[in-house]
Amino acid sequence: MWLSEPSPFLQDFIGKLDEGLRVHNPTNRLSKIQKGWLGFCLMGIVLTNSICWARFERLSFGKYKIAALSWMFRKSKLPWSLMLQIGVGLIVKRYGITEGVLVTDDTDHQRSKKTPKLFRTHKIKDKGSGGYINGQNIVLLMLVTGKVSIPVGFEVYQPDPKKQAWIKEDKRLQKQGVKKKDRPPVPPNDPEYPSKSQLVLRLMEQFRQSQPQVSVKAIAADALYGQADLMDAASALFDHVQVISQLRHNQNIQVRNRTQSLSQYFASHPGVEQKLSIRGQEPILATVGSLRVKVCAHAKKRFVIALKYPGEQDYRYLVATDMSWRTLDIVQAYSLRWIIEVFFEDWKSYEGWAQLAKQTGIEGTSYGLSLSLLLDLSLLLHPRQLARIENKLPAYTVGSLLRMIQMDSLLIHIEQLLQSTNPAEQLTRLASLVREFFVLNPSGKHMSGRDLGRLEPTPSLRYRAMA
Repeated sequence: MWLSEPSPFLQDFIGKLDEGLRVHNPTNRLSKIQKGWLGFCLMGIVLTNSICWARFERLSFGKYKIAALSWMFRKSKLPWSLMLQIGVGLIVKRYGITEGVLVTDDTDHQRSKKTPKLFRTHKIKDKGSGGYINGQNIVLLMLVTGKVSIPVGFEVYQPDPKKQAWIKEDKRLQKQGVKKKDRPPVPPNDPEYPSKSQLVLRLMEQFRQSQPQVSVKAIAADALYGQADLMDAASALFDHVQVISQLRHNQNIQVRNRTQSLSQYFASHPGVEQKLSIRGQEPILATVGSLRVKVCAHAKKRFVIALKYPGEQDYRYLVATDMSWRTLDIVQAYSLRWIIEVFFEDWKSYEGWAQLAKQTGIEGTSYGLSLSLLLDLSLLLHPRQLARIENKLPAYTVGSLLRMIQMDSLLIHIEQLLQSTNPAEQLTRLASLVREFFVLNPSGKHMSGRDLGRLEPTPSLRYRAMA
């Protein structure tokens, strides 16, 4: 059968996961059945680019049934969050990682209009169309190092429905001219719906506890995470490390007891051209201006940088907590945040998360995301990827590496078929299984086999047309 045994690198990865779980706690060891199921599912994602039990059953030609796969997914009591932490530890140990930069961001995944059984779907602003979609929002934390970039944790975000309803009602009352004192007060924060800032801090705390051997040199996040409380809390969490985010152009600063917006200040104090090496690439000329100034929204002094890349008309504004860094060092550290955007593209395109990943409930979402991230970690331990990185060469892309693994799997299956005692009999059996499990379904796109309807005028009704 095509999907029978996982690739050797996956078997090795699962074996090391089991060893790590035993070191952490002997009761967390993986059973033989759990190892087999986990390896089968990871290989299934490689071959189908989805987390879909029906596809997995077809690829195994019925050896693994949908019901059994789904039962193991939900009822086998695998230590999912611990496995992810152990997997991150394996990468850190194998590559000898001692320091890195933490970057964080969130990404949306569109779902159907009605999803009552999917975990934490909600109304999301669509950046592309400007409208709204129904979907899930995932907050991710990633460790960027000089060798590899590692996803280290995730959370599923949903805004508080009560607070969302209050905002809607408050806007309606404002339009009617109702004074603030006569409008309902803001509802208290619900611990069941933490903010994105709280989720990010939770992920950072988990990383600090699970990987204490890794020294965090800086933290980079986009403008959504540029609040004073988040930046200060994240900095204190890692012994007052540098935290870099963005400010809006209309945020106020106080220069010599005069309050003005960032755009106003840098319009009269433009930056100068500087050579920048972004993410270790060829240097470019960018316009950079900076000052150490009090940011009114943060109620304290920050390092503020105005940055404009070639071809851009408007500045973007960076803000940093540690004012002892050089301007160019802050800009180059913040540019590492772009790597998480590349990860999102790979994750959605090649690692099964965004392709038919419709498992319901909190278990379906969190376990499915963990399974997909475990595959991403395992690819960093593939022999060819290891050799590439250890020789200080650019790492292979996820897409090309997965295509190679797929072809290797097919070649192994063909080799096993040819080496069998009776290849003709095995081929006949294989053809029978293909016809049984790969059923052709009728299409609703074509009218073949259906009545198109009567498409011609009726003689007795011609007088109506004349009238």
